[in-house]
Amino acid sequence: MIRFARTVTAAALTTALALMAGCGGSGSDADAGQDGKALKKVTYLTSFGSFGRDAYAWVAKDKGFFEKAGFDVRIRPGQGTGGVIPAVVGGQAQFGPIDLTGGLLHMGNGQAKDFVAVAAIQQRTMAAIASTEGNGIATPKDLEGKRLADTPGSVVRNLFPTYARLAGVDADKVTWVNGEAQTLMGTLAGGSVDGIGQFVVGKPTIEAVTKKKAVLLPYSDVIPDLYGNVLITSRKIAEQDPEMVRRFTAALLKGLEYSLAHSKEASEILKRNVDTTNPAAAAAELELMAAYVTPKDVSGTTLGTLDSGRVARSIKILEDAGALPKGMTPERIIDFGLVPKA
Repeated sequence: MIRFARTVTAAALTTALALMAGCGGSGSDADAGQDGKALKKVTYLTSFGSFGRDAYAWVAKDKGFFEKAGFDVRIRPGQGTGGVIPAVVGGQAQFGPIDLTGGLLHMGNGQAKDFVAVAAIQQRTMAAIASTEGNGIATPKDLEGKRLADTPGSVVRNLFPTYARLAGVDADKVTWVNGEAQTLMGTLAGGSVDGIGQFVVGKPTIEAVTKKKAVLLPYSDVIPDLYGNVLITSRKIAEQDPEMVRRFTAALLKGLEYSLAHSKEASEILKRNVDTTNPAAAAAELELMAAYVTPKDVSGTTLGTLDSGRVARSIKILEDAGALPKGMTPERIIDFGLVPKA
């Protein structure tokens, strides 16, 4: 059974968000939009830092998709699944993406509750171990004896024992150290670790930061049926204001769709909002992500859909690997009444 530690990173993020003035924790504050109607203030956390893969939130804001839907959105960088969940549940943010598998593990093992997924961002998991040439990592087995860094609550780290078991790796021979979302790539470049937890779309940014060719070990090569990121909100918001959730989800997904179709423009929008952005790397991340958002092997073209049968299969994979106790169901973590219809 995987056991999760309560992380300093998640607590620090939650505390910082709680101290932000006007963060929209209650969602009651409102400003006037261009049409004179009141805008509902919302705080949105990205999945992991401020990289190209999360640019669609800034695009939705820049293009007026959020405002048209009735929202004044404050975007803040998230610190992975283990940081986003407590912030959303605690009311410091109203929405944010987490990896669905990470959410299942947190909820199934009693580490988190009172949140629900309302849309898929990626139809396949993008979780991976990332390294660079020269570190002696080319296959999963090469991870034994190596030193890896990631945020304590990330899905890459929490899912690693399951990945290792299925890939034939002795997880006890791999050392993990704590890192932060925005500094992981610099840590890898500095040589203090052999690899980092990362999404596969991070490849261009890794190469830009390290000046070396990236090596990726995607978890989907070993566990192919897992979803990637999903949008979550608190169960309280989902139950009390489902129409708000639908409007926000639609606006965010519109930003996602636009970003994938206009990756260069999306990267420029991100650069205007996040000074440290490398526009070329950000655009490349979005181009790589497109295959995970609308993969060829998934029927239908509607963004955001989630299939109960697929989620059930993912749960069984985790149960069989000893990562989840028996009894978890898709409906415990997903509000299918709010999920976009195929």
